[in-house]
Amino acid sequence: MSHTDTPDRQASSYFVHPTAEVSPDAHVGAGTRIWRQAHVREQAYIGENCNIGKGVYIDAHVRIGSNVKIQNHVSVFEGVTLEDGVFIGPHVCFTNDMFPRAITPDGKLKSADDWEITPTLVKYGASIGAGAIIVCGVTIGSFALIGAGSVVTRDVPAHTLVYGNPAHPHGYVCHCARRLANVHEEDGILQGWCDHCAKTCLMR
Repeated sequence: MSHTDTPDRQASSYFVHPTAEVSPDAHVGAGTRIWRQAHVREQAYIGENCNIGKGVYIDAHVRIGSNVKIQNHVSVFEGVTLEDGVFIGPHVCFTNDMFPRAITPDGKLKSADDWEITPTLVKYGASIGAGAIIVCGVTIGSFALIGAGSVVTRDVPAHTLVYGNPAHPHGYVCHCARRLANVHEEDGILQGWCDHCAKTCLMR
């Protein structure tokens, strides 16, 4: 199923698989592709030229930039912002509640008014490996790389490679995601050498 208008009626085109469900109150940018059994909730915002894989859930009010790739069966819950150029591997799960309970202290089922969203930000160009869990309230810096299966519980600086449970830093990576060598600070800027790119990477 091809569309000539986004749900908010801006003049652009995108693709939604017939088995996907996209709220008419969501915004989907030009060139974006949403594949089978994905679900995009109301007031979600998806930028241009994104690829949303099979079975992805994008909650209400989620903000996704342009040129973002979200692989199969990712859960992106309300409160999450993904900036431009972010990569999310398959089965990644974001959380949004620091104090989760199904019921109130007096035993009643919680409603939407009984909990508070804790936001999460993934900055430009960052990548999150398959099966990682992102505990809410963190910021993942530009071009950071989260290893597969990691549990991220704290902020990750730009260009930092982290992995493990909980995830800890294990060096730095280039814009191309390869490890950097000879990392040092010069004129107040952290930098390192990338053999793959054959040049110095400035980590700003």
